[in-house]
Amino acid sequence: MPSLIRLRAAALTASAVLLSTVLAGCGDDARDEDVTRQDLSWKACPAPDEAQGGGPAPTPLPDDGEWQCATMKAPLDWSEPKGDTIDLELIRVRTTGTGNERIGSLVFNFGGPGSSGVATLPAAAKDYEKLRTRYDLVSFDPRGVGRSDPVICENDQQLDAYFQQDSTPDDAAERSRLVDNTRRFNDACEQHSEKVLPHVRTTDAARDLDLMRHVLGDDRLHYFGFSYGTELGGVYAHLFPKRVGRAVFDAVVNPSLNPEQGSLAQVKGFQLALENFAEDCVSKTEECPIGDSAHNVTDRIATLLNDLEDRPIAGVFPRQLTQSAATNGIAQALYSQDLWETLTEGLNQAYDGDGSILMLLSDSLTGRSENGEYDNSTAANTAISCADAKPRYDTSYVERKLPEFRAASPLFGDSWAWGMIGCTDWAVAGAADHPDVSAPGSAPILVVGNTGDPATPYEGARAMVNALGQGVGVELTYRGQGHGAYDSKNPCVQGAVNGYLLDGKVPPAGTVCT
Repeated sequence: MPSLIRLRAAALTASAVLLSTVLAGCGDDARDEDVTRQDLSWKACPAPDEAQGGGPAPTPLPDDGEWQCATMKAPLDWSEPKGDTIDLELIRVRTTGTGNERIGSLVFNFGGPGSSGVATLPAAAKDYEKLRTRYDLVSFDPRGVGRSDPVICENDQQLDAYFQQDSTPDDAAERSRLVDNTRRFNDACEQHSEKVLPHVRTTDAARDLDLMRHVLGDDRLHYFGFSYGTELGGVYAHLFPKRVGRAVFDAVVNPSLNPEQGSLAQVKGFQLALENFAEDCVSKTEECPIGDSAHNVTDRIATLLNDLEDRPIAGVFPRQLTQSAATNGIAQALYSQDLWETLTEGLNQAYDGDGSILMLLSDSLTGRSENGEYDNSTAANTAISCADAKPRYDTSYVERKLPEFRAASPLFGDSWAWGMIGCTDWAVAGAADHPDVSAPGSAPILVVGNTGDPATPYEGARAMVNALGQGVGVELTYRGQGHGAYDSKNPCVQGAVNGYLLDGKVPPAGTVCT
């Protein structure tokens, strides 16, 4: 599978002016007018469904801020606006500000691709309390995700087997099984979601964003994108540079890389994070329980993974912890420094034959709930990634590249390299080698890079600034660990981001936070 890598109607007179520009690229004014004039019906939010990850309905915020949900219609195919529509699920909580204090809506995308914003925003809202003083906080399930006509592939039992399979084949028979399993997954996606698969590209989601901005009643899109959300934001800025308001990109995808280059960069990022984790463990005043030196920690992890290939251990009954599941679990813990202690405990238990903690971490990465149901994040991630990315890699190509990936990371290299075959037999052709995010004329976009980020390595922030173009991207560096910077609660990072989003103060380019 691909690399891992989370409203008002317009007045008729205004629509006549906006039809040729607001929804650029659409071919028929009559249908454009219909979607721009919709008036959303906001209601109390239901509990998340299985595709969104399940769980209870969102509860009011401490100040009694109520969560409201609505459905926005958009053309299924933006090149045929008179055709079918797709329903996109939105969520919001209104600002605590009044009168002129309110700036507008701040739209969040939490990444993936494949993350349900409708499920994520209520869980993370406490981190954005200051931003709510001047914005309605809004998020959404992008097309193909969650409740927005979700891409469906294999069922829960099939996905259990899919994530347990040997993802690092050592011989022809194992390679054949991996290829067959990948093809079976991809065929299931086509069988269950054929109608939506051609229409989940990031360019489609960017056009949805502009429709959302318009229907929300904002002249410009105020936006906070994380991880893949930075790519979506960059594509939006490219398509609609004059409609960019105050925008922040955090945990930045490198827009200049093709899928192979992106996978290799991630391998290096996770290897760096692993080494930082090992150094942190042995540097503590208490004895590190999983090794007496950083090198010993990583060596023991490598030995564990090698042993698990032939001899899985008990995981979460009735499943066993395989090499693939253990690798996923370790990767999940490296996304956040807050999980490093959990990873230490999980490894320590695994050395004693108990793989339950690593299995639970793996389940978190793959979107499996405690009751054995999967959200649709893997299916959506695959569908969006394969629709976006033009290159297709076969097994012989991967085999030639294995030495380079292994040199980048003995632990993660094989798995990420073989992940490149995920789109090989995909039903829809990929759009481009990499996204176009050039945005001359856009308002400033604050681009935040974290030097210890495993999933979106730090170099991506500078690449995004360069690709956005002169006078658009403003780079801010956080010298920290984990995926992203704002949610680290670093006062310097949050001060700079809040200062821009709330007061329009652009920090000096090259600002460094520690």
